[in-house]
Order: sequence, then C-alpha cells, then structure tokens
Amino acid sequence: MSWTLWLAIAALAVAVVALVVALGLRAQQTRQRRAHGDVPPAEEPVVEDDPRELVAFVANPSKPDVAGLEAVVRGAFADAALPDPLWFETTVEDPGVGQTRAALAQGADVVVAVGGDGTVRAVAEAMVGSGRTMGLVPVGTGNLLARNLDLPVGDARAALAVVIAGTDRPIDVGWVRVLRWADAEDTAGAEGTGAVPLDPARDAGTEHIFLVIAGLGFDAAMVADTDDDLKAKVGWVAYFVAGIRHLHGRRMRASLQLDDTPPVDARLRSLLIGNCGRLPGGLTLLPDAVIDDGILDIAAIDTRGGVVGWAQLFGEVVMQGLGVRNDLPAKIGRIDHARARRVRVRVEDGEQAQVDGDVLGLAVEIESRVDPGALVVRTA
Repeated sequence: MSWTLWLAIAALAVAVVALVVALGLRAQQTRQRRAHGDVPPAEEPVVEDDPRELVAFVANPSKPDVAGLEAVVRGAFADAALPDPLWFETTVEDPGVGQTRAALAQGADVVVAVGGDGTVRAVAEAMVGSGRTMGLVPVGTGNLLARNLDLPVGDARAALAVVIAGTDRPIDVGWVRVLRWADAEDTAGAEGTGAVPLDPARDAGTEHIFLVIAGLGFDAAMVADTDDDLKAKVGWVAYFVAGIRHLHGRRMRASLQLDDTPPVDARLRSLLIGNCGRLPGGLTLLPDAVIDDGILDIAAIDTRGGVVGWAQLFGEVVMQGLGVRNDLPAKIGRIDHARARRVRVRVEDGEQAQVDGDVLGLAVEIESRVDPGALVVRTA
C-alpha cells in the first residue's frame, strides 16, 4: 500500500474523530444550558386553522318541528364535509341571546336561529355589529324575516341548504325604546290591556330590536290578545281572529315626529314602523320598504265607519301589494306612508307596543331608530 493511501486513511480517521468530539461537546453544552434554563423549548408544529366555517345552531326546543332536527343537521354537515356544528337550545329564561354569545365566544362563524320570530330577534340582538353571519331555519308561526328574505318557510331541509351554500347580505336593524310606560291612569280604555307591561324601572333606557315591523296601537293589541293554543293549531290566522275583537275599538290620539321635523297630531288605529313590509298571507303593509336602504318606513293606519272602513282598508292593503295606490282624500280606511331614520310617537293614553310580534307592554311614548347594515344574514 503506497504512502499516499495511508495518508488519506489517516486524514479520514482524524476527521471522524474530530466530528465525534464536536458532537459530544455540543451535546454537553446543550445539557448545561438546559440545566440553567437557557435553551428555548422546541418549536411546536404549526397547526393550520380549518378554513371551513364553524356553524352554531340556536334552537327553540318548544317548537314541534325542532324535535329530531339536530340529527338531521349533523347528518347534512357530515355529507357536505363540513365541521360538526355546535348546538345550543334556548330556555324560558334566555330565549337565545346568551346562547348566541356563547357560540360566538367558541369561534362560530355562522349562528343559525332555529325557531320563530322571537328566537330570530334574540339571536340577532347578540350578533348585531359582530360582523359574523346569522342564518335562519324558520319553524315559527309568522317567520317574518324569512318571508322578507325569500327564504324557505316550512321546509327545514331547504332552509338548511341555504345555511350551507347561501350568500351573505348585510341588512338594516331597527330599535325601539320606550320613553314612558303607561300607568294605571293612562290605561283607562286602552286596547289589549291584558298584556303585562315590562317593569319600567328594570327596562329604563333599554332598546328592543326589530328586524321587520314595530307597532303601536291596534296591531300590537291584536298580537297581545292572540290565543297561544289557537296559534299553535292554525298558525298566523290566529292573529286575524284576535284582531276581530278590536275592530270597534277606539282611535288613538297620537303626536308623531319624523327626524327633526315638527311633531304632527293625528287620529290613528295603528302606527307601524318597518324595516321591511311583507306579512303572512301574501299581505304587504309597506310596499316601499327595503331591508338594506338605511331608512325606516312608517305607515299611519286609520279607519272610520266601522266594518266598512276596515273592509276598505283591507282592500287598500291588497291593492298596494299589487302596486296599485288609491290616494283619494275621502277614504274611510286609509294608510298614509312616510320615511325617516328616527321616529318619535306619543299617545294620550297607554297603547300596546310590539316588535316583530313580541309584545313590549302599554306605552305612552316610544322612539325608534334604524341601524344601517348592522346585521349580516345568509340568504339564498
């Protein structure tokens, strides 16, 4: 073997020994630094966030259509290869606000209201301004918002398909604040006095959300007197049955102020403040209302002449829904329309007030405002 080959083997041996010594020294130094706490912990592997939406459902278990729906929902999400949704149920004490806030705290991108208009209002109240999306599976009596958004009503599976594959749309939100509640002296002769007002001390300054229509007068009295058992049997028709009892009620004296204009006095049966205007049965009370225009639409409703006046009023509602207006001044059943961003109404005596079919109680003065684009909803 030549001397050059021996030299190469020796050089290789020296290199291997040097590498072993270096590794040993490095390991020793690492152990010493760890003993003194100088070595940062090994980096955790990066876990990428799931880009798919996390959806939560807030369901009203008192609705008969909700029984068994949770299994249907989870099956639909599994079939669509989506994360298993969160499921919350409302209670009498909390109709959905707390559950919605819990869902948002757990990272839900979409919160779906499963129930009627009351559940929708509660979920919306907790979601306003969050920037996250509200979905709807309408299984209530009126389902007012769903009707105005052209969402499937009475078909939970079709509504679920919209939740999974729909598009998002920002809409306006309305708020009502009771400035003065009626007392015992105010309520003499008021319609629908069977409903119990909220406690003024507890409710002072509280704003109540509405997404479709708030009202003062006949409409709220009708809602307050609707029989719950009848409503469960025949649906929204129960409201009209209750309304018959108030056809011969008194007209209210009201002072109405729109934005910064001077107040106007009027004799009315009902005052409606709307974000949108479609009702069950194909009726349209506010034909010009647009749900995302940043404006509230007001309808001042009055009738005289008993049943004849109401018949003419009903004809007005039907015709305006078809795009036909009758502006003759001598009508005994009429609807006068206006628009504003803020509305203030005062009545001489206590009148029932309602928001999206939920009765607030007997009020003497209310104020309403619009919150433009405050809520994102999932539509077809």
